Amino acid sequence: MKRIVIFASGSGTNAENLIRFFHNRENASVIQVLTNNPHAKVLDRAKKLKVSALSFNKIAFTETHDVLNILKVNQPDLIVLAGFLWKFPEHILNVFSNKVINIHPALLPKYGGKGMYGMHVHEAVVANKELETGITIHYVNEHYDDGAIIFQAKCDVNSNDTAEDVASKIHELEMEHFPKVVEQLLNE
Repeated sequence: MKRIVIFASGSGTNAENLIRFFHNRENASVIQVLTNNPHAKVLDRAKKLKVSALSFNKIAFTETHDVLNILKVNQPDLIVLAGFLWKFPEHILNVFSNKVINIHPALLPKYGGKGMYGMHVHEAVVANKELETGITIHYVNEHYDDGAIIFQAKCDVNSNDTAEDVASKIHELEMEHFPKVVEQLLNE
């Protein structure tokens, strides 16, 4: 049985989608959700779906090995960042090399980097009159949104689309593709 640990910072819709997708699967399951936000809705979603969920602070993540030790105990086959907003520390990446992936709400390398997340991305896409946008699932390295691209899916941006319209289209792509790509990676 392959083991998935999810990191999230907010509402946790992608985390919930992944938990539900892998629930009752024989090949993989989400064993834990970790968050840097003690008030994140993802904690409630995980609890409702009977998945262990913990919050941690910046010190536990970047300056000590507290989070790393949790991961070592859980031995995940894949660490999935699903709306996780902090840069992932090298000491964790070194131990879990090529086992940490992220989903980004744009077609990288466009609209990536520090501060480019959520509505910030969609507002920039609309402001720049892009004709298309999409999602990128990529490996995580020591730089924001810079790791090798695993998968991309596109959608059109209409001239009358608002940032909220774009967010809705991106959410549909995430719900459809993210679990399938995670499953594919686990089966490789």
